[in-house]
Amino acid sequence: MITGVEIHPAAKIGRRLVIDHGMGIVIGETAVIGDDVLIYHGVTLGAKSGSTGKRHPNVGNRVVIGAQSAVIGNITLADDSKVGAGSIVTRDVANGVTVIGNPAREL
Repeated sequence: MITGVEIHPAAKIGRRLVIDHGMGIVIGETAVIGDDVLIYHGVTLGAKSGSTGKRHPNVGNRVVIGAQSAVIGNITLADDSKVGAGSIVTRDVANGVTVIGNPAREL
């Protein structure tokens, strides 16, 4: 409550995760986060409603997720990908690709 960051204890988080201005961060139960990831304020790594089993995103290494973005469902943000601020991502993002918008599309 003090930091404004909610990380489910079952989430798997790699080394050197940076949460910059953490207020409003939500990381769900089955989320997997790689190494050297940068997450800005207001980001949600969430599940689609009604899903069961593995339901949160997989975030690769060296990924940047911009402020107020939502990455939803059992999808993958591959290594070196970037998510622009305010984007809604519901599909896989390939290695090294930047996505923006709602719905997120390749830049």
